Amino acid sequence: MVFAHDTEAALVAAVALANSAEQPDTLVSTDQVAEFIAEQGYTGRFDADQAELDELRELRPVLRQLLTASRDDAVELVNSLLRDARALPQLVRHGDMDWHLHAVEDERPFATRIVVETAMAMIDVIRADEMSRLGVCADDDCRGLVLDLSRNRSRRFCSTACGNRAAVAAYRARRSS
Repeated sequence: MVFAHDTEAALVAAVALANSAEQPDTLVSTDQVAEFIAEQGYTGRFDADQAELDELRELRPVLRQLLTASRDDAVELVNSLLRDARALPQLVRHGDMDWHLHAVEDERPFATRIVVETAMAMIDVIRADEMSRLGVCADDDCRGLVLDLSRNRSRRFCSTACGNRAAVAAYRARRSS
């Protein structure tokens, strides 16, 4: 494991949320918000309404900016996001998770909790000087974000589909020459 479990989980969720803006957009209904919440294992307050959906959709470019920023720019963004949310880090334990950090209460809006959890995770990424674990998909036709948690830092594509598409294109290029 590269980072603590809660850091990895927050980064995976942030990348998934940011990538939901890519075509086709996979976050257009409150049902899709409920699916995202279930897939990412979030707990706490969920309003399951249009306002929450709108807040999450507005958060996607903020997360993309944070996750693709240079190390120094990421520091400024993290500090700003945490300050704006009035985050107060505390150790908590719930469900099957052992002690981990929460910086806002479970009753705060879902979008606020996501941005704060992502900012807290980015603290670990920045301090460990591991910004290279975040990037953009190597597929020229894709803008998806990539979180590389592999030991050998070999992940280049945001999804299996993009990796397969690149492999097929490379195969066809070799066959035609």
